[in-house]
Amino acid sequence: MAGKLTYEELKKCVADGEIDTVVAAQVDMQGRLMGKRFQAEFFVDSAYKETHSCNYLQATDMEMHTVEGYRATSWQSGYGDYVMKPDLSTLRRVPWLEGTALVLCDVLDHHTHEDVPHSPRAVLKRQVKRLEAMGMKATMASELEFFLFRESYEEAQAKRHLGLTPISAYNEDYHIFQTTKEEDVMRAIRNGLQGADVPVENSKGEAEAGQEEINVRYADALTMADRHSIIKNACKEIAWAKGRAVSFMAKWDFARAGNSSHIHQSLWSLDGEPLFYDEAGEHGMSKLMRHYLAGLLHHASEITLFLAPYINSYKRFQAGTFAPTKAIWSMDNRTAGYRVVGADTTSVRVECRVGGADLNPYLAMAALIAAGIDGMEKERVLEAAFVGDAYQGTDVREIPSTLRAATEAADKSEMLRSAFGDEVMDHYVHAAKWEQLEYDRRVTDWELKRGFERS
Repeated sequence: MAGKLTYEELKKCVADGEIDTVVAAQVDMQGRLMGKRFQAEFFVDSAYKETHSCNYLQATDMEMHTVEGYRATSWQSGYGDYVMKPDLSTLRRVPWLEGTALVLCDVLDHHTHEDVPHSPRAVLKRQVKRLEAMGMKATMASELEFFLFRESYEEAQAKRHLGLTPISAYNEDYHIFQTTKEEDVMRAIRNGLQGADVPVENSKGEAEAGQEEINVRYADALTMADRHSIIKNACKEIAWAKGRAVSFMAKWDFARAGNSSHIHQSLWSLDGEPLFYDEAGEHGMSKLMRHYLAGLLHHASEITLFLAPYINSYKRFQAGTFAPTKAIWSMDNRTAGYRVVGADTTSVRVECRVGGADLNPYLAMAALIAAGIDGMEKERVLEAAFVGDAYQGTDVREIPSTLRAATEAADKSEMLRSAFGDEVMDHYVHAAKWEQLEYDRRVTDWELKRGFERS
């Protein structure tokens, strides 16, 4: 038995000795899986109903530091518990770990058992419900890029992450022979994900030495965000088991390409009709699609924080690197921040190219949906498509070039505050300001090399 599991199937696997461990995980602010490994017998007997975690898991930075200033939790309030409620529809085997199943959990208030509003899954679920009330659903797919290194994580740490060796010596974009050399890891990733009910389409070499891309089947927004989080965790675990390391940093080296997470999106009726397609529309784009895309562009600066959440994220936005610098739309043009693909077919859709592989998929997808809903509700008019090299475009909308600028735009966004709620927005703006403060007060290797002797 492989792939997805029902609760009854899990019980049988446990009784037969096939599964002895169940990983119950919530998704934190950074998009990571956080939780517990249950003895399988205990999970099927009791923990499948609920378990608990410290509420600081939704209020820490990348280093798991207990950041002061969050309204939701603090030392003063004692860092109490949240409920982790397993969503049994996400229960699945993880073939790359022996005898192990995984289930994703919603995060609930310990007293009310309502969704914790700033937990990433809850943020996305709220936007999904808004669409459902309009008779629509969002279909999405994220393309994840990462670098594969010859070193293990432990070896990379010992080298202070300096002088690392990408798995290939040259740009391997679509390169079959070079990716053959990497099949020990990449085949394990593809087969592992497929066996965990994450339907893989393909893997490929990307536009840099040692850079990989994994593509999986599109799905409804929540399912795709779940898949995205599982993919990243799987890639890390499988690479580690093979003695290698992978990185999803947006920009791990100034001289090399960045890692993106392009998000494809379209809207469908609840009974499965494509709402972005109109045979009579220009490029097959319906009026609804045009309004949706106009909303993405109108609020492009405001939603960038959820597409590029860290200091490092903004170092990816460099001209001539296939990472965008302009928040404009174009037809099948990889230099633009928003690219329309599948023209004149029922698969016509928007590809947002702004996000890096370091984004939290739930927050990114929620922000995109919220901006699109605003465009539809206000029937915003879509500007003309950009034609040509967007890097050379003048007098066009720029993607914020720093976290500081993106944070300010998000903080002031009436659209996001209406869609997400003030409590949620204040929570993530506070996280961004902490990220900025931590960077601003640190001394970097670049500063030391530049100024130690010569300043």
